[in-house]
Amino acid sequence: MIRIEHETPDRVGAIRALHLLALPTAGEADLVNRLRRDGDVAISLVAVEEKAVVGHIMVSPMRAPFKAFGLGPVVVAPGRQWQGIGTRLVRSGLEQARAEGWEAVLVVGDPGYYGRFGFSAAAAGGFASHYAGPYFMALSLCGSELPVRTGSVDYAPAFGDLE
Repeated sequence: MIRIEHETPDRVGAIRALHLLALPTAGEADLVNRLRRDGDVAISLVAVEEKAVVGHIMVSPMRAPFKAFGLGPVVVAPGRQWQGIGTRLVRSGLEQARAEGWEAVLVVGDPGYYGRFGFSAAAAGGFASHYAGPYFMALSLCGSELPVRTGSVDYAPAFGDLE
């Protein structure tokens, strides 16, 4: 049975180990640590099975003309992917964000995957961003449309280290 829970300090090591196991480089594991260090974590959730962390999602505030956050990274343990764990993490993160009054979320990712949640490249198309393009997508959390359709949006500074 998988439980979605908030990150706790005693799970930081397991979260880093999961990122290192599931991804080809340490880049996203380092990003997660830097976001924590910089105080740029809005929501951090883990998927837990028994006592093992099998999934993780983190979101961070963005500089934008409305209250927005950037979704990512999202990671699921190898061998546990395609079992709905990532979907549950994303849905839980979006529900929490709505409850906290966030207006929008942006993500850089696979349109086929994130489109299922309502993300759209067209919705993000009016925004200037280093990540602009077909993989840069937005989702309104406060109705059918974003509160603003143009302007500049930037991820937390830690994302600059991924380049």
